[in-house]
Amino acid sequence: MSPAPSTRPARPVRIGPRAAAALVLVTLIGIAAFGWPLLADRQSGLAHSQDAPWLFAALLPLLVAVVVATIADNGMDAKAVAMLGVLAAVGSALRPLGAGTAGLEPMFFLMVLSGRVLGPGFGFVLGSVTMFASALLTGGVGPWMPFQMLAMGWFSLGAGLLPGPERLRGRVELLMLAAYGFVGSFAYGTVMNLQGWVLLQGMGQGISFHPGDPVPANLARFVAYCLATSVGWDLGRAALTVVLTLTLGATLLRALRRATRKAAFDAPVSFDSGAVSDREPALGRGTNGGGG
Repeated sequence: MSPAPSTRPARPVRIGPRAAAALVLVTLIGIAAFGWPLLADRQSGLAHSQDAPWLFAALLPLLVAVVVATIADNGMDAKAVAMLGVLAAVGSALRPLGAGTAGLEPMFFLMVLSGRVLGPGFGFVLGSVTMFASALLTGGVGPWMPFQMLAMGWFSLGAGLLPGPERLRGRVELLMLAAYGFVGSFAYGTVMNLQGWVLLQGMGQGISFHPGDPVPANLARFVAYCLATSVGWDLGRAALTVVLTLTLGATLLRALRRATRKAAFDAPVSFDSGAVSDREPALGRGTNGGGG
């Protein structure tokens, strides 16, 4: 009697203990990389340092690469690599479509649904690789790119951590993904604003970063900066993600789930030695007969 099929969704990458530890480490360092100016006091000297942004920009790609390699080492086989390549290529092609147009970035919609179906480990790798590839495609390589890779990795990973992957289906699932895409789009824009805001000086007393000032004062200026410079872009990104999720999400979810079932990521690879041994006598008889 064959065992009953599992209701657990097939995932191309499972997060093991080493990968989980690497993710936690890079997340903690990433939080420090984005928020170091707010966490530094006036006497520490760090708030006046000009080297910290560049240090983190050099450190983050190495850490992200280590996390991606660790996750891949947990069992990302050829099928998973092929799916990663296809989705990263599609995401990279989608990103330039909205460049410079009110923040409309359709790639966020793809990252939400891919992370949901393929899991948090695959989602983090996909988000980071897609942002790296799209930066090469659009010429957007700079000190901000490692921060974008990490932020997009977090965004896609979060979609894979949403509840009910085995139970939630239909309209309820789409509404949950649309809500996550809306909030996540603003969160992505906010953390990227924090990365760039500390490097921009002389924008005015009300929105500029003041090194060494109390955290509440700088946070108030940061909120004013976001409202003045990027809320329209973030809203466009969030609204497009919601619209695409509610209109095309069901179709893409079915396609991704069908692809994961056909790929059979959870199926163990085995060789049927019986079939080979059954053929060997026949081959031997044929050879002997031909020689006689």
